[in-house]
Amino acid sequence: MNQYHFFHLELLKQTYNLLISYPPFNSEELMPQDEEFLDSFNNLIQLGDEYTQDYIESGQTFCINWVRGYSQLTPILPRDLLWFFSGDCLHYMPDEEIMQFQQLDELRYEAESSAIEFDYAKIRNEFLKLTV
Repeated sequence: MNQYHFFHLELLKQTYNLLISYPPFNSEELMPQDEEFLDSFNNLIQLGDEYTQDYIESGQTFCINWVRGYSQLTPILPRDLLWFFSGDCLHYMPDEEIMQFQQLDELRYEAESSAIEFDYAKIRNEFLKLTV
């Protein structure tokens, strides 16, 4: 598992822990569709841990289901995950945000092709002007 994949898998796990602190997921009695959603989230994390072929496609489906089914919780869905899973997820990102992630990927590709160490999390935070 490379650093880029590891970063996104950890982000996925952190997002799960954040999501379960919000309604309807923090209630004692979950509706069947909410249980199913959490099950699909856990399944996605497992696919990421195993890095199976279905991981990216399942991630796309999951993110789209999140936006459509829990739009009130979309602000806690990290933009990084929309970019990482890409495909139809990109429809939920503005063009300027897509350009930022493209530029970040270009920096990563340049470093990898030159065999230069690239600390994705650190460079990402600096590039996107985020504080740690």
